[in-house]
Amino acid sequence: MGNLNTPSTGHQQTLTHSDFNVASSTSTLPEAELMSDGEAAKLMRKIDLHVLPMLFLIYLAAFLDRANISNALTMSLPQELGLTGQQPNIALAVFFVPYIVFEIPSNVLMKRFTPHVWLSLCILGFGIVMLSQGFVQNFRGLLVTRFFLGFFEAGIFPGSFYLISFWYKRQESQKRFTIYFCSVILASAFGGLLASAIAKMDGIQGISNWRWIFILEGILTILVAITAFFYVSDFPDNAKWLSEREKAYHLRKTGMHETGPDGKVTLRDLAEFFRDPKNYVGAIMYFSVVVPVYSFAYFTPTIIQTLGYSVVQTQLHSVPPFAAALGMCLVLAYLSDWTNIRVPYVLLSSALLIAGLAILLTTHANFSAQYAGICLVCMGAFGAGPIVICWYLMNLEGHKQRGIGSGWMISFGNTGGILAPFAFLPKDRPYYHPGYVACMIVTVVGVVATLCYTFLVIKERRRVHKDDGNKDMLALSL
Repeated sequence: MGNLNTPSTGHQQTLTHSDFNVASSTSTLPEAELMSDGEAAKLMRKIDLHVLPMLFLIYLAAFLDRANISNALTMSLPQELGLTGQQPNIALAVFFVPYIVFEIPSNVLMKRFTPHVWLSLCILGFGIVMLSQGFVQNFRGLLVTRFFLGFFEAGIFPGSFYLISFWYKRQESQKRFTIYFCSVILASAFGGLLASAIAKMDGIQGISNWRWIFILEGILTILVAITAFFYVSDFPDNAKWLSEREKAYHLRKTGMHETGPDGKVTLRDLAEFFRDPKNYVGAIMYFSVVVPVYSFAYFTPTIIQTLGYSVVQTQLHSVPPFAAALGMCLVLAYLSDWTNIRVPYVLLSSALLIAGLAILLTTHANFSAQYAGICLVCMGAFGAGPIVICWYLMNLEGHKQRGIGSGWMISFGNTGGILAPFAFLPKDRPYYHPGYVACMIVTVVGVVATLCYTFLVIKERRRVHKDDGNKDMLALSL
């Protein structure tokens, strides 16, 4: 990358503190690593186009495949497979067992095999299993396919956030994290639209409509996997589409040049990571988001169906709450990056979530109020998700910390995915009070965790400032 020596004084090589706010005020750069504002903006657009679209498409397909069972459960799947009692909920929950266990190992393997190889293999396996799920004949077969869906998806979500975190500095990251996270919202909304269309295919070729959901989406996912092998970007230091000058500039700007080659993750690295209380509190913050996110991603169609709609109408009415959540996410992302602060927007999202749950708990036989409550819950839960992930992950440094941290946060948080399927049981229809109360309690715990994390960050910033005032700009963000 060249040595850090005296910079050129040419007009095009002028560099501002805003360009390199991760560097100390006395840092200098060689001419090869300097860019004009126009060149830097062009490089940022190039990075956005190479990094984000393919990752967005991968997780859109993955989450669509994961959550489409919620639409199938409103069709004839339970009757044809003979599901009774809590068996549908168990089928939803079993997905998260391998999903939780294999997330940290998957990040380690992605670093070893490169993202374009590892992520495309994960999504290929996911697509094959989803296609197979269209041909299951009983509850046991459904459990097996759901288990392997969780196994193959374990690497996609944390791995993608892990990868994105190395392409942007903190002030640029929230909008990009949110764009990626919006694939979850779009999948939840688009799943309803797609299911409403596929519902009309019932009986074609002698195949039930719910089977067509799994078959068609499985084929689509396999095609996405093939495309991903060629278009997923690797980490910045291995990106073949960057020139050496662009690569040196980018590594310097994001501060990745300071981390050096991290090598393999050792038990000592894990022990050091888990000695920091911020990592436990950060995981609890994400857990508090996951429970309402999955509860409503899985059960919004079921909840809306209790309001008296047909299968097709139910799927269509499940779209607007997620559309509102999408708008909320984008607004919060812009404000968060603009102000370079996260905590107020996490608390605002929590307030919307609590308000929506309060409406659903206390209001019955009033469609407009109940539907507004569902919209507020989706806006609050999905609005908080990307901010919490970005805030925590961008406060970690280097491959080891972010590799362990993204896997740890997502895996611990997704234990909420085991709880969520049991929040809304058939015996609690039509009001689902236990489910709403559970989501309310978890959200309040999340607010407390957010305040605790804020306190720990402030304490760390003060310590860093006291030890070495020149490192202010490397301090953790709020």
